[in-house]
Amino acid sequence: MKISASIIVSNEEDNIADLCETVSWADEIVIVDSNSTDRTVEIAKKYTDKIFQREFRGFQDKHEFADSMTMGDWIFWIDADERVTPELEKAINSLRSKSESDLPAGFRIARRTWYEGRWIMHSGWYPDYQMRLYRKVDSYWDGIAPHQTARVNGEIGMLDGELLHYTKRDLSEHHRVTDAYASLAAEHLANSGVKSSASKMFFSSIAAFVRTYFLKQGFRDGVQGMMIAMFTAYGVFLKYAKVWERHNLKK
Repeated sequence: MKISASIIVSNEEDNIADLCETVSWADEIVIVDSNSTDRTVEIAKKYTDKIFQREFRGFQDKHEFADSMTMGDWIFWIDADERVTPELEKAINSLRSKSESDLPAGFRIARRTWYEGRWIMHSGWYPDYQMRLYRKVDSYWDGIAPHQTARVNGEIGMLDGELLHYTKRDLSEHHRVTDAYASLAAEHLANSGVKSSASKMFFSSIAAFVRTYFLKQGFRDGVQGMMIAMFTAYGVFLKYAKVWERHNLKK
């Protein structure tokens, strides 16, 4: 069982060393960069010679290109702000001794997120299962921007251990990412013919807050849970506001 770590980056000099260390157990590390202006590539060269440049045309395109550059029969993809726990590494390596015919096409992994000084255990952020290890020949990428993900044709199993997600360094970054993701989602919706209105913006954002803070028990995450719920609601509002803007303020 040969496993390739598939990574896409852009200006991740603060993360790239720890990221490569956390997948050092992989048979190869494949990194696809999009013209970073910091030391990302320089640092990455200490860990792998399989570094490729790809103009950013969307996350799905970049991930598909990264996967196409791998040589392993299995792919493990991981984001720059994620780390592998020792339990997860052990669970993945234990698969190497098993027969290919006994393995499913992919594996889901629980992801635990660190946000504003604490681990988030509610708010819809945990266990946040992610399908990250998959047989290359059975895989494809699909989904709605910016949340495209790898999928497989076949059965999906579960792995012990967790991915640790160190998201959003501060609230300013959270705001920037929310705005960027809202733009991508709005573009997809507008191109699909979806329209927006004041009532759509208002009620959809209120529903997002109620779902996150109450139904998904975000209140149990303290002040951070309130922040997450408010940002979630704001992101939904911004998405539909941008859809309205595209349809009503065309140049």
